[in-house]
Amino acid sequence: MTDAPRHDLTAFDGVLFDLDGVLTPTAEVHMRAWKAMFDELFADWNIQPPYTERDYFDYVDGKKRYDGVASLLRSRDVEVPWGDPSDPPEADTIGGIGNRKNVMFSRILREEGVLPYPGSLRLLDALQEAGVPMAVVSSSKNARDVLAAAGILDRFPVIVDGLVAERDELASKPAPDVFAEGIKLLGVAPDRAAAVEDAISGVASAAAANCALVVGVNRGVGEDDLRDAGAHVVVDDLEELVP
Repeated sequence: MTDAPRHDLTAFDGVLFDLDGVLTPTAEVHMRAWKAMFDELFADWNIQPPYTERDYFDYVDGKKRYDGVASLLRSRDVEVPWGDPSDPPEADTIGGIGNRKNVMFSRILREEGVLPYPGSLRLLDALQEAGVPMAVVSSSKNARDVLAAAGILDRFPVIVDGLVAERDELASKPAPDVFAEGIKLLGVAPDRAAAVEDAISGVASAAAANCALVVGVNRGVGEDDLRDAGAHVVVDDLEELVP
């Protein structure tokens, strides 16, 4: 389904990867945690229509946690106080609701662990052997924990995650800020950088940051939607990009 063989990532000066759904199947863990949290919240608050998997892709996927909460609730015409990232999970604020989801995610990650996708690991090996510097650009505040659990933390000298975005006040994907920051920290020019994303908002972010090549990984969003967001090429698995 892809013209990926024409795109050799080892020819770029730097490659930036999203994490969840690209390097590790933690997107599935995130999806389960979001669903469990929103199902409970919607039932308690009598919010309609019910939360669906499409809601994850349309309002949550690729965004910073609190932005995802606000976006999803806004789609149901529900407004709650923003609160603060330090709010306890029991608080009925954007901060509290986001932290409620994170408690569920951390429990699942701790109990089940995570392994990188085999095809993604092969691509990382090829890029490392070719001496291509790599970065992780993730909206998740758990990125370092996930990378460590997957055994690939040491592959990435640059990590721009939700903690960095919050600290440096970088706008959430689909804004270009986080990919632009990753490119800057890698010390490469945008026209010599490639980005790999599985979320519509992430693809749009990488495209807006003027990455020379934006690869969409279709883990369920759909090839057409990824291309419409700015992906130059779409693959089903990063194995397709191994030279």
